[in-house]
Amino acid sequence: MTTGKLERIRVSIGSAILLGLMEGIIDAKPTTIYLLTYIEGRCTANCGFCPQARESRGRADMLSRVIWPPFRVANVIPRIAEAYKDGEIKRTCIQALNYPGVVDDIMFLVGEIRGISKVPISVSCQPLSREDMVNLMKAGVNRVSIALDCSTKELFERIKGSEAGGPYKWESHLKALKEAVEVFGRGSVTTHLIIGLGESEEEAIRMIQSCMDMGVYPALFAFTPIPGTRLENNPQPPLGYYRRVQLAHYLVTKSIARYEDMEFRDGHLTSFGVPVRLLKSIVRSGEPFRTSGCPGCNRPYYNERPSGPIYNYAWKPRPEEIAEIERQIKLPEEGNRDPAYLRSRGDLDWPRL
Repeated sequence: MTTGKLERIRVSIGSAILLGLMEGIIDAKPTTIYLLTYIEGRCTANCGFCPQARESRGRADMLSRVIWPPFRVANVIPRIAEAYKDGEIKRTCIQALNYPGVVDDIMFLVGEIRGISKVPISVSCQPLSREDMVNLMKAGVNRVSIALDCSTKELFERIKGSEAGGPYKWESHLKALKEAVEVFGRGSVTTHLIIGLGESEEEAIRMIQSCMDMGVYPALFAFTPIPGTRLENNPQPPLGYYRRVQLAHYLVTKSIARYEDMEFRDGHLTSFGVPVRLLKSIVRSGEPFRTSGCPGCNRPYYNERPSGPIYNYAWKPRPEEIAEIERQIKLPEEGNRDPAYLRSRGDLDWPRL
């Protein structure tokens, strides 16, 4: 079946267990199969948070805190087709390192999958040319993701761009996202925003709104320090901070409120721009705190250990979990512009880059 040069592919450990490629127990089954292009060596990019970065000393089989063992492509693709046919998965996501020839490898994988299955395919990669994106769409990719990761240009340059010794430019990423929308359509392009890299709540929420205005869906990740990376000694964001950004993300992406409706003081969110009664009902639904991403993506334990604390829930939060979320987020009462609300939060001075 596989006749191209790409013989091996990395598969996230949860996906590998689901596909029967290895034995193990998973208490939250992935609803997307996550693949990662395989090369000997590391990515040519040098993102400060990534164990695949060119100068990383981290494990070469890790992405975030997930292990990605390699398997033969010929053994993986038929199992993906069968899992989709049986209703076990909703999507497959090809995540790509940056290296010469990566587009050919992606196209090969897409062709192999599409040859035997109609499973929706997402591709998460570096900025591509318009021609490459058109070719991906024609080959059967229905979504593409280009990760900004950072909420501001300054952080981008420091963590992914020239100051980090990386190949990326903020303007090039934005241009590629806009072109991706032109090729795939509004709502069929994703980006990733890592919360906890040093941005303020205001900067994160402003970027979420900017993405939505472009027609790009921003998926949220919590910064996760990985041994061997340049940012290995930086802390994860406080849960209250992350929960407020998640809640604002939900309001913006569901068109319930806009960034311009919200209020901030010194970068800190003081009003979500909707009645507190509505806000509390949305929090108690648990929906804002589930994994955000492409349709069918639940990404279990990408930011956290199974023992917790949980940043992105791969399942609908249970009543006891929602009660804990309410304590973490410290929702304001009516008239929340009182500075006492800010003082009550306790996470205003957490260490940042």
